[in-house]
Amino acid sequence: MELSSPRFKALAVTAGFSFWFVIITIGFSIFSFESLAIFVAITVTITQIFAVKLSKGLDIFAIINTKVFLGILFIFVISLYGIFFKILRIDLLRLKKQSSSYWLDMDDIKQSTVFKQY
Repeated sequence: MELSSPRFKALAVTAGFSFWFVIITIGFSIFSFESLAIFVAITVTITQIFAVKLSKGLDIFAIINTKVFLGILFIFVISLYGIFFKILRIDLLRLKKQSSSYWLDMDDIKQSTVFKQY
């Protein structure tokens, strides 16, 4: 973002603000496309007018916004994996002994079937 033009930074920050506006308004169940359009129009106007003066601040906001968004995305993806593994009863660490496991016990393997490979 440091090499980008101030106008592009303003558009990127407007997109970030709009994203959080949508998330927050949906969370409070007051989302409407009309309010989103008004918010985007006001934000674009303000950020484009003050783009050159706010360039450094826009950089900082874009970095913070990216870190927060990626952090939430990471937590969401890990949570989904946990939920899916719990629903599908997948035990990745093999903590429980299962009769239907496809892993072979070492006692079941005969020494004659194991060959050294070099």
